[in-house]
Amino acid sequence: MLLDLHGLAARRRVVLVGGKGGVGKTSVASAVALAQARAGRRVLVVSTDPAHNLGHLWQRTVGDDVARLADEAPGHLDGVEIDPERTTAAHLSAVRATLRRLMPEHLGGEVDRHLDLAHDAPGMHEAAILERVADLVQRGTADYDLVVLDTAPSGHTARLLSLPETMGAWTDGLLRRRDRSDRLGAAAQMLGGRGEATARRDAEIRSVLTRRRERFAHLRDVLTDHEACTFVVVLAAERLPVLETVELTRRLTGLGVAVGGLVVNKRSPADAGELLAARHAAEASHLATLRTELPDVPMREVPLLARDVVGREALERLGDLLA
Repeated sequence: MLLDLHGLAARRRVVLVGGKGGVGKTSVASAVALAQARAGRRVLVVSTDPAHNLGHLWQRTVGDDVARLADEAPGHLDGVEIDPERTTAAHLSAVRATLRRLMPEHLGGEVDRHLDLAHDAPGMHEAAILERVADLVQRGTADYDLVVLDTAPSGHTARLLSLPETMGAWTDGLLRRRDRSDRLGAAAQMLGGRGEATARRDAEIRSVLTRRRERFAHLRDVLTDHEACTFVVVLAAERLPVLETVELTRRLTGLGVAVGGLVVNKRSPADAGELLAARHAAEASHLATLRTELPDVPMREVPLLARDVVGREALERLGDLLA
C-alpha cells in the first residue's frame, strides 16, 4: 500500500514521527507540519530529540519556548525544541518548591539533598521530558489543530511512550496510599490528634497527584486513540534500520499506538550509475524483508536528493514528495 502522508495527517490531531537516529525524522516531521499549515491548519511541531535539529533545519533559533516558524494565514506553524537539561531542572525546581512548602521546615535540607541526587538518577530526564510532552500535547490539542512530535531515536521513543502507563500506575498507587492516610488522619482528627495545617497539606498533596494523574491519563488516551493519533516511522533502506523498524512497530502496536505508515528516506536511484544501481538493488532486498514482516503498513519511498533539506523551500519540495 502506498502511504499518503499528508492525507493521513489531515485526519489526525497528533502525528508522531520516529525511527533510528540520522534517517531524517526532523525533516519529515517539519515537511508534514508545514504542508498542513499551508492547508490552513494551526500546527505545532515539537522536537524531543536532544540533537536539536529543528533549529538547524529551519535556519533560525528554536528553543524551549514556542516560536513561530511560518505564517500561512489562516494557518500557521509554531515550533519548540524540548531541552532535556532545562526541562529536568524546571521539573525538579517545581518538585522542590512543592515539597519545601508541604514538608516540615526542619526537613528542608533533606529535601534539597534528595533532589540534588535525583537530578542524575536513571530515568529522571525521561520522566521530566514525559511531563513536558504531556503538557505540550494537552495544551497543543487545545490551542492547535495538529501537533507533530519529532521524537528521539527508536529505543528512547519506545521507552518514552511506555512511561504514561507506568507513571500513571505509580501515581495511582500514591493516591491509594493517600486515601489510606486520609482515612487514618480523619480518625486521628476526631480524636484531636490532627491539626488544620496538616489537613491542608494533605489536601494539597492529593491535588498535585490528581493533576499529575489526569495529565498522564490524557496523554495515554491521545496516544492510543487511533482516530486522533498515528505514528509514522522514518527509516533508511538498510539492514539495521529495517530490523529496528520492525521491532519498533511491534512494540508500538503492543502499547496500543497505531502505526500509520513507513517513510523510506534517501532511496538510491536505479539509473544514476553502476554504484547507485547496486545500492538500489541491495536496498530492494531489505525493503522486501520489510514488506514481508509488515505487509499491512502503508509505505512511501522518498528518493535521495541532490541537496540537503535545509530551509523552507527544501521542506516544501520534500512535502511534495510525501503527498
